[in-house]
Amino acid sequence: MEIQSAFNAGLQGFQRASAGVTEATVNINRQTSTNREPDTAAETDVRQAEAPEQNRPTQSQAPSVEQSLVQLTNETRTAEANVRSIQAADEALGTIIDVRV
Repeated sequence: MEIQSAFNAGLQGFQRASAGVTEATVNINRQTSTNREPDTAAETDVRQAEAPEQNRPTQSQAPSVEQSLVQLTNETRTAEANVRSIQAADEALGTIIDVRV
């Protein structure tokens, strides 16, 4: 296996995991903000004006907070694994450079 392909695979996996972490945190934020009771009627009006219902996923479409937390944990572990593969490729490249010099 080429070191360059190991770097690329690790980087692409890390980027996918980073996007998954972002998606999970957005879902958690969306769920917790929709579950929170508004303090005043004015706050409810402002929230409805900022995010019309046609742009907002319904409760059946949106993942639950628990599902989002599991996704967040999985994506974090995936990112960590990809960082380790990038580090391994870096160490292998360093060893090759040391041997050739």
